[in-house]
Amino acid sequence: MINTILRSLPPDHPWKPHIRFHAQLPSTNTEAKRLAANGAPHGTVIIADSQSAGRGRLGRSFCSPAGVGIYMSVILRPVCRPCELMHLTCAVAVAACDAMESTLSFRPGIKWINDLVWNKRKLGGILTELSIDPKTGLIDYVVVGIGINCNQKPSDFPEEIRCIACSASTVTGTEIDCGALAAALLLQLEKMAQTLADKCGIMERYRQDCITIGQEITVIQGDLHRNAIALSIDDEGALMVDFGDGSPSKVNSGEVSVRGLLGYL
Repeated sequence: MINTILRSLPPDHPWKPHIRFHAQLPSTNTEAKRLAANGAPHGTVIIADSQSAGRGRLGRSFCSPAGVGIYMSVILRPVCRPCELMHLTCAVAVAACDAMESTLSFRPGIKWINDLVWNKRKLGGILTELSIDPKTGLIDYVVVGIGINCNQKPSDFPEEIRCIACSASTVTGTEIDCGALAAALLLQLEKMAQTLADKCGIMERYRQDCITIGQEITVIQGDLHRNAIALSIDDEGALMVDFGDGSPSKVNSGEVSVRGLLGYL
């Protein structure tokens, strides 16, 4: 994979000298955070062929077998306050959709807030984590993690997620070149990192891709499950919902999960 990535990226791509490839890691995000805390520069990329402890949002695991997926994390060092970057996960999701559309000729949807989906099944996920400089209150670093199912057959998924997961190869009917897709992701992520200030533009595109809007959903917060209608998404990435009282309520991604009334979507 790494040779294809390096061949596919332009010679002057600013992140190209900072790509680190591993046969296996517990988690690319964990490794990225370790490197970032030790001064790794903006644009450092960590890619693993497999993860033994891949992580998703809210502490969930992410299935990461060797040879069939993309497991990647990137270190970003934007100079801003955390409140200016609430839309980051949404921006990454749009960039991932752009990369898949340009490489695979189909555009996935986004299940709020961080899942890439196709035909009611999960193709991939995004995990963003940040560290704040306590002296300045500014962001020290952000780690953007992306996992994409590329060439898994249905039987490759653990039984408990087989009914909700899919891979890009099952969508296209052909084997996916993981290296070419990973290179496309890096191109789109680097472009995204330069345009994060365009919050309105990013969020408008995110709303177009988000399949959650307009659906009947269940909002899950701990043991509390509440049915609602997903109305829209604000410019900070929060989900606006109607719990049945006719007035919009804001749901923040750090607090809850959502799923369709009949299952994953």
